[in-house]
Amino acid sequence: MARFFYTALFILILPAILVRLWLRGRQAPAYRQRWLERFGLVSLGSNAQHGIWFHTVSVGEFIAATPVIKAVMDRYPDLPIVITTTTPTGSEQVQSRFADVMGKRVFHCYLPYDIPLLLGAFLKRLKPRQLVILETELWPNLLHCAKSKNCNVLVVNARLSEKSAKGYSKFPNLTRQMLNNIDRLAVQNDKDAQRFKQLGMPAEKMHVTGSIKFDLDVDMSIIEQGEQLRAQWGETRPVICVASTHQGEDEIALDAFVQLKKKLLDPLLILVPRHPERFNNVAESINNRELNLQRRTQGMAGLETHVMLVDTMGELLLFLAASDVCVMGGSFVENGGHNPLEPAALSVPVIMGPSQFNFAVICEQLQAAGGLQTVSEQDLPQQLLSLLESKQLRLDMGKQAMAVVEANKGAKQEVLALIQEQFNGEG
Repeated sequence: MARFFYTALFILILPAILVRLWLRGRQAPAYRQRWLERFGLVSLGSNAQHGIWFHTVSVGEFIAATPVIKAVMDRYPDLPIVITTTTPTGSEQVQSRFADVMGKRVFHCYLPYDIPLLLGAFLKRLKPRQLVILETELWPNLLHCAKSKNCNVLVVNARLSEKSAKGYSKFPNLTRQMLNNIDRLAVQNDKDAQRFKQLGMPAEKMHVTGSIKFDLDVDMSIIEQGEQLRAQWGETRPVICVASTHQGEDEIALDAFVQLKKKLLDPLLILVPRHPERFNNVAESINNRELNLQRRTQGMAGLETHVMLVDTMGELLLFLAASDVCVMGGSFVENGGHNPLEPAALSVPVIMGPSQFNFAVICEQLQAAGGLQTVSEQDLPQQLLSLLESKQLRLDMGKQAMAVVEANKGAKQEVLALIQEQFNGEG
């Protein structure tokens, strides 16, 4: 009954969801494309059937899942892989990372809306044997429909903040039904496991594996390209990468940079907004401060550039590899922060704002080790100055950040074992 009322409510608000999607398409046209997929009407062909289906919401989840997906492909070379996302940026990343096998071995489409009729049509076409969901993208009808079609459901890298747990607890019947449709839950840490247990997840179905985000693969070519960029810009030139910013954070970063310019010789700011539809507005903010702007789509930063706006997708690791320090976005507004392990894996010191609930345990680990500093908006300019004036401090922080990453690797192998167990029907 709880799921029935949930479905009725979802159908009622669907027109509003579609209007919002259309409005977002004014700045990001990709949101107005491929709508049929969101209604379960996919045309991936018979080659996509009877495989493993990975659902990754957007860019962050897909990047985290990539090492696992590649390992599954190696282990099961004849098995088709279907990857769903909900955003165009996630779609672009999937098609870029697997360009050589897209449409042959790997297939992508958008996740249908959480309505049984739409999900039923999707599952009937693809007939997946296993669904692997990244993090906590839990939809009641998605889980119910998958199980009703004899598709094993595994949730990996699961996390559950205290705030999210309180939200789920307001709908106990719906939450319990949803959790009962999960065959295995690979959770990041003991705190999250306890929250899931309190919501009704059976302890015997849970496995604490750590975070697969520690198993980030960094290609040596990325490091080499980063070194080449530093040589091109001048190896002593201070370079700050402000990554994955949300609305309001670009102004914080730019104002801090203006203060730094008064005290440092020729610093370079690399600004990487999270969402493509904001690129033009961010460019306007840079120009309003009379800073020399270089848009990545128009070339690479030069000696005269003050700010390079990375208005492309999929290049963050490259620019982190060329930076002295990373300021991680989503943390100076109430958004919970983004993944600090990407700079940490490159031995780049990390600065974050106080909003870190998306990566609370990881941030605690990095900060305890000395690889991450948490600062307020007001203290950001001074903290950046302290780091950029001390090469030894940067080296120490970077080394400590990297050590945390290395010490916590291994979740990928545990997740792979769970996938294999479920896929082979042993669980």
